[in-house]
Amino acid sequence: MAKYRRGGYVFISWKGDHPPRHVHVYRDGKLIVKWDLDNRKPMQGSATRRILELIAELEAEGLL
Repeated sequence: MAKYRRGGYVFISWKGDHPPRHVHVYRDGKLIVKWDLDNRKPMQGSATRRILELIAELEAEGLL
C-alpha cells in the first residue's frame, strides 16, 4: 500500500490491486474520488481540478 498526503488530501493505492490501476482520494477520512489512472476518469465520486493536479504531480514523481 502506498499512502501520500498532499494539499489536505490522502492518496492511497495498492500494488497488485484489481484493474484498472487506480487511486483512492480521501479528505477528513471521507472518500472523495476513486480515480482510474489508466483511463483518466472517476470510478466513484468526482475529482476537482485541484485533485487532478495533485494526481498528476504524484504520477510525474513516479509515486502512482
